[in-house]
Amino acid sequence: MPQPVDRDARSYRLTSIDFLRGLVIVIMAIDHARDMLMTGMAMDPLEQPDVSPALYLTRWITHFCAPAFVFLAGTSAGLMTARKNPAELGAFLMKRGLWLLFVEVVIISTGVTFAPLGIAELGGHTLVFMQVIWAIGASMVLLAFAQRLGAGFCFGLGALLVLGLNLLDPLLPPADLSSGDSSALALLFYQGSFQIGPFFVWCYYPLLGWFGVMALGFGSAGIFKRDTGERNRLLIRTGVALTLAFVALRASGLYGDPNPWQVQPLGPLATAFDFMNVSKYPPSLLFLLATLGPMAIVCGLADRLGGRLKDVLVMFGRVPFAFYVAHFYLLHLMAIALGVVQGFPASDFLTFPLFFPEGYGVGLGGVYLGWLLALAILYPLCRWMADLKRRRRDWWLSYL
Repeated sequence: MPQPVDRDARSYRLTSIDFLRGLVIVIMAIDHARDMLMTGMAMDPLEQPDVSPALYLTRWITHFCAPAFVFLAGTSAGLMTARKNPAELGAFLMKRGLWLLFVEVVIISTGVTFAPLGIAELGGHTLVFMQVIWAIGASMVLLAFAQRLGAGFCFGLGALLVLGLNLLDPLLPPADLSSGDSSALALLFYQGSFQIGPFFVWCYYPLLGWFGVMALGFGSAGIFKRDTGERNRLLIRTGVALTLAFVALRASGLYGDPNPWQVQPLGPLATAFDFMNVSKYPPSLLFLLATLGPMAIVCGLADRLGGRLKDVLVMFGRVPFAFYVAHFYLLHLMAIALGVVQGFPASDFLTFPLFFPEGYGVGLGGVYLGWLLALAILYPLCRWMADLKRRRRDWWLSYL
């Protein structure tokens, strides 16, 4: 007897995908709570030699988020081929991609800084913070053209980019988010910053590597069209293979990441931390193996799970856009409230979190409490939006 396929009222949605998306977006919120609420905020605590195990793991687990978001965005587009022809899908991806670029530049950048008219620490320029939504939006624009050549072409192109971009590592300049005079190539290959009139642009997510991930997701969508049992077995086997490939390739030190690991004099734990400290900006081959592999395993196991927690994560995963936008504004408001309680003027927090006043913030335990509070506050909004998307088919809901 064939197994039922686990779909909601929108026939192209799969519960396992929504569960994985919900899981990673909830994990992602931990990192942004750390950015907004923790004392001594650092852009990447993994670069601190004296980082504590708790802070290291708090930061490292959030590495799963961007690869899962981008890959699943490609997978979702691939599943749409069952109900849209290439011209229709291309038009949808183009419009949605441009919409996401607008959201990143205007709505999310404002939510991160609360300073749309400029930041004193950046010479009065308005910060445009190009993160994962920029990477998804721009990748969708590119995919709007690439998908016309078929799933096989997209998979091959994605594999070429993911496997081959590390060949450029010796040629790329170091990341530079402060000078404002990076080459336009920073948008494609490496982290950089540049000024355009009154705007100071931080390109945090170079595009080409992330487009490779989305193209792989599009080319792999056929996996999710299979019956539940076959799909899950293939996901688990693929995930195990990718994870083992990461361990073997990382241990060899031959290829796949510009940051080689070394045996550390501080002991085995420090060595393990260095072994796992792979490069996210841009995403290296080893970074993607270490994140997409375990995520494939989790996705393959999702159908075995049940209960209230899974239902909540599936609900969050069906409205990732609403969660993502709202959580930046909420966490920034929480930062202002915390700062005022600690004796700082609210105006000190109308800036990028890196520039919050010295002495502000809470420890890691307080960050987790703030994260749980944010999830509780966001839950009613996300539940309402998920129910609305389940009941209605308005065209504009596809853009939220």
